[in-house]
Amino acid sequence: MAHQSQTELARSPLYAVCQELKARMTEFAGWEMPVQFTGIRAEHVAVRSNCGMFDISHMGKFALLGKQAVEQLQALVPSDLGRLQPGFAQYTVLLKPEAGILDDIIFYYQGQEAKGEQRGMIIANAATKVKDFDWLQAHIDSNQVELQDLSAVKALIAVQGPAAVDYLQPLVEAELSKVGRFGHLEALVLGQPAFLARTGYTGEDGFEVMVDPAVGEQLWRSLLDAGVTPCGLGARDTLRLEAAMALYGQDIDETTTPLEAGLSWLVHLDSKGDFIGRKVLEQQKANGTPRRLVGLQMQGRHIARHDYPVLSDGQAVGVVTSGTLSPTLGKPIALAYVPSQLAKVGQELFVEIRGKAYPAIVVKKPFYKAKSR
Repeated sequence: MAHQSQTELARSPLYAVCQELKARMTEFAGWEMPVQFTGIRAEHVAVRSNCGMFDISHMGKFALLGKQAVEQLQALVPSDLGRLQPGFAQYTVLLKPEAGILDDIIFYYQGQEAKGEQRGMIIANAATKVKDFDWLQAHIDSNQVELQDLSAVKALIAVQGPAAVDYLQPLVEAELSKVGRFGHLEALVLGQPAFLARTGYTGEDGFEVMVDPAVGEQLWRSLLDAGVTPCGLGARDTLRLEAAMALYGQDIDETTTPLEAGLSWLVHLDSKGDFIGRKVLEQQKANGTPRRLVGLQMQGRHIARHDYPVLSDGQAVGVVTSGTLSPTLGKPIALAYVPSQLAKVGQELFVEIRGKAYPAIVVKKPFYKAKSR
């Protein structure tokens, strides 16, 4: 098989339909992906008010099968996967021994087969999928669990927004309203087998749909004909930031622990046994973390961007990890790591932008919360 050249970018099964729509393409994690179709703001507003769809076929998709699938994965994450009922999912992180985050993932537990084998699915980030798969292979006993990489053979479409179910339901042979948040199921979409999960990366209701490539193109066209707005990575970034969802490689990475990153809700020290990184997390739980990821709202129109210094009393004390002008709030928002003693809501800090200091206030996360269904 020919090796992909350094300059040759991978293309999603939906590349042709994105080209037809004259999407502006960009390089992302070795893929040529749409950054926008009609415009980031319009796409963002469509998801917040009605429904938008994203091609996320570039993401990692791993299937697990085996009598010890859950047990083996338990040792690699800080979350208690043993409490998952079939048809439910857990957002969690793969950890290094020093509790740095290798990647954030979602594990979907699909239940037991007749032979007692457990089935599950992992969705991982595009930029880390090779690293993730190698890590899983190195730490999961292949005699007990079969690990399969479906990344290249499946399309993945995120249908997101308050009206997502209304648009998707006519194409699906299952009652979507019965699926709870972080629930999932296998059903027919356009008469073909599909995996659907009520998860997403926008802060809105919606489903992520995994299908064969040809079905993915059909699904995209059907949703487009029904009036769903095609959206690119630009709107996906502003939407996830308003919902204060971490972006791997910016807000979290191998140097950050889940407790520092404000992900303490997925660390279940009391209900599970040993796992990679446990000792460090126990120490941080007992003694506190030296820094924390906080939400910042700028007090003017200046936008804090990735890597801008955060100041207190004229001294650099932290760094901005993500920042944008929030289309929903009309204000500049950011995520930043600051010392824990400066992480209280209401704390005034400053962000250095082109050599000048501009005021910012620590605010509660998320910046935006969707009205509950």
